[in-house]
Amino acid sequence: MLSDPIVALATPPGRSAIALIRLSGRGAFEVAARVLHPFRPDPPRAVRRVRVVHPASGEVVDDALVACFPGPRSYTGDDLVELSTHGGLLVPAAALAALVAGGARPAAPGEFSRRAVLNGKLDLLQAEATADLIDAGSPAQARRALRQLDRALSQRLEQLRAELIELEALIAYEIDFPEEDEGPVAPERIERAWGAARQRITQLIATAPEGERLREGALLVIAGRPNAGKSSLFNTLLGRERAIVTDVPGTTRDAIEAYAVLEGFPFRLVDTAGLRQSDDRVERMGIDVARRYLDAADLILFCEDAGDEGRGTGDGADRAAFLAACRAPVVAVRTKADLLPVPHPSSPVPVVSVVTGEGLAELRRTLAEVAFGRLLALGDVEPVVTRARHREALERALAEVEAFQSARQGGVDAAAAATHLRAALGALDDLIGVVTPDDVLDRVFASFCVGK
Repeated sequence: MLSDPIVALATPPGRSAIALIRLSGRGAFEVAARVLHPFRPDPPRAVRRVRVVHPASGEVVDDALVACFPGPRSYTGDDLVELSTHGGLLVPAAALAALVAGGARPAAPGEFSRRAVLNGKLDLLQAEATADLIDAGSPAQARRALRQLDRALSQRLEQLRAELIELEALIAYEIDFPEEDEGPVAPERIERAWGAARQRITQLIATAPEGERLREGALLVIAGRPNAGKSSLFNTLLGRERAIVTDVPGTTRDAIEAYAVLEGFPFRLVDTAGLRQSDDRVERMGIDVARRYLDAADLILFCEDAGDEGRGTGDGADRAAFLAACRAPVVAVRTKADLLPVPHPSSPVPVVSVVTGEGLAELRRTLAEVAFGRLLALGDVEPVVTRARHREALERALAEVEAFQSARQGGVDAAAAATHLRAALGALDDLIGVVTPDDVLDRVFASFCVGK
């Protein structure tokens, strides 16, 4: 286990009042003593004023504040120093250079959190939640990350792990008493324990599609015929002018993607070229791009000009054919409601107007419910699987649990059948980070910022 002193800037570089530098590892206090004057690690967690001095040149770099956190009662589990310097580009960089000259090395991405995992201060799920919380761009993402950081998912997996261990113990007891009729454990008891464990795993896996969508943002593709109000609706949902809007059909020639938050949930909005037959080569290329986005969409917003029906140009057959070809859920709307007579004629399809705002609040709620309905039903209480790594580990565990039941039903020796339970436990251990190969840790922490 690496424990040499590492250092990194924990705040973004740039103009700011202060910058935070982290120094951690065995010998971190000795490094700090060479650079910070006066330096005393005791009492811990007390803030003191120090001068930052380059150990080689003796040049004073900054007046700063320092706090010490002796291991193991620190974020990383090792000795930890947090240095608050003035912000900007030059001063924090000079302070970092001084600490490197004093004996520390620059930290790798996520190395502080990685050491926290290796030292038992966090499990791997909590470390991932830390990164998700930092990256959160919507309230729903932040709430879920906080729940995972608070060990909601970890505790559920620990309960599942305990159930599998209990089931394994029942099988072991059965193996130890082969002479008894059907063993000392009633088969119904084993069946109930197996069923409960399997149900818990399947319930967690069922949250994965929307959980992963929550972390990445739901891909919402806006589609329809040319001049159906797609770009205007895209700009309105986004909250700013991003797509060009004209009354000329075929203005949008390429897909435009942007991030938006609707009802607290993250969406990746995509404005696409109008779907029609065209002799224009560039427009045809845009339509091909639109169809590729439609194939990948989590949700499709299909727009129709509300005035078309009144003018006798609406084509219900086109709409039905489009809906039948879509694999993702489709929310259909009629746009430009402000051009309709008041009151509007009744329609089974909701009408919206980007001019008056009519129907937009209802549309936002509908989009959030269709994309994240399961999460809305679960609330913030039940844990949710938010990464492909989590889902894949749970799917491995489920396959092994089902293989165990198949082996028992097929008359396989109890000791051989129990190996599937041990494999299922191994999948859960990988998920929590009890025993995790270095290549898995490398993948998890590669996306972390350097100072975390």
